[in-house]
Amino acid sequence: MTQSLSINPTTSALLLMDFQGFVLNNFLTPTAAAEVVSGAAKLLDAARASNMLTIHVTVDFRPGYPEISPRNKLFSYLKDNGVVVPGSEGMKIHPSLTPRDNEPVVVKHRIGAFNGTDLDLLLRARGIETLIVAGITTGGVVLSTVRQAFDLDYDLVVVTDACTDPDEQAHALLIDKILSGQATMTLTDDIESVLQR
Repeated sequence: MTQSLSINPTTSALLLMDFQGFVLNNFLTPTAAAEVVSGAAKLLDAARASNMLTIHVTVDFRPGYPEISPRNKLFSYLKDNGVVVPGSEGMKIHPSLTPRDNEPVVVKHRIGAFNGTDLDLLLRARGIETLIVAGITTGGVVLSTVRQAFDLDYDLVVVTDACTDPDEQAHALLIDKILSGQATMTLTDDIESVLQR
């Protein structure tokens, strides 16, 4: 699977998605959160060393939550229970993954990174063909983003140890049976090795 992995840093981009405090603290165990952040940090270092475009994707809302429909069960729950508070510490990206000035941050109001954002515009403006995907959760932003990116004809690489889900069985099913139909599955170490060639 990873033996034929080839990545051109000039036409590839790393997407780091939803590595925010409220996600890490409310959906993952401390151990799982530390492991996935560690994997993402290694990816970020490798992308920076190869001058690959990195885009950070976050979920956020305006004060008063005008983007949240009462019909959206997940976001309504997060709002009503004070899990997402615009401008709070919980909305910030984990310190290990702090974006640099030249790394765009795409703010979304839904699960997937493309829906209602300028992500596709940013990617096409840079001639990006391949997306290297890492994020939390596998059943949320990763699944939604990969499916949309696949329909937009991007080549896709999912870094399985830089993605996680609170449901380990769902994570395994998505990686082994669902996402593998649209993307190459690989590990952080493999990405590092390929980019160091």
